[in-house]
Amino acid sequence: MTATLVDSNVVLDIADEDAEWLDWSSAMLAAAAERGPVVINPIIYSEVSTRYDSIEALDDALPADFYIRSPLPWEAAFLAAKAFRHYRRRGGTKTAPLPDFFIGAHAAVAGMTLLTRDARRYRAYFPKLRIIAP
Repeated sequence: MTATLVDSNVVLDIADEDAEWLDWSSAMLAAAAERGPVVINPIIYSEVSTRYDSIEALDDALPADFYIRSPLPWEAAFLAAKAFRHYRRRGGTKTAPLPDFFIGAHAAVAGMTLLTRDARRYRAYFPKLRIIAP
């Protein structure tokens, strides 16, 4: 069984019933669930929370019996910092590591597949990461 870390953009496509991405995101999430556990981490939880007014509504949208909640491993924090350093050396202007670096590093360190519809940064900084993307 292969675990899949689900990026917040996929979760939000479904929650918002996004006209452009709902069908793709729903189908890919269902396929991931058939292959194995579907996982989120605190960063994804935080990004998705911006859509909700209460933690209860957020937890209803991210049921724990479907989305396994996984903490960010220390090794992922280290790898995220290395990706951020690479980003800065390539001319990136942000002054703190981006959430995508933590998400990509978590999937890489834990050996998970990443389900996202915005794979560009993940592919650039985590070239060995298994990614499901359009």
